[in-house]
Amino acid sequence: MDIVISNASDRPIYEQITFQLKDAILSGKLEAGSPLPSIRALANSLHVSVITTKRAYADLEAQGFIDTVPGKGSFVAGGNLEILREERLRTIEASLATALSDAKAAGLELSDLHEMLDALSECE
Repeated sequence: MDIVISNASDRPIYEQITFQLKDAILSGKLEAGSPLPSIRALANSLHVSVITTKRAYADLEAQGFIDTVPGKGSFVAGGNLEILREERLRTIEASLATALSDAKAAGLELSDLHEMLDALSECE
């Protein structure tokens, strides 16, 4: 599991960790029941504070992505993946709403956005 922290990002470090772990879970890279590194081990490997990784794990647990068993560690939750997928869809919808608002402010038409999205998808 590779987590990349960017100091140039406008996102706090704990959010970067949270986002990347969510992405790994939703994409299937981390399967239900998979153990996660301990908070301390992850903090050491990323060269960040234990408090930062603890916050990321707490957020993931509150959102239902991971389960923590005292004395044993944290594991990918075996819950309903459909609920987790809905979380991803809400995030995408918010991003698209922002893009639409920005496009309107720039005087772009919806067809321009479609062309941009098509061009971006071809680059993937």
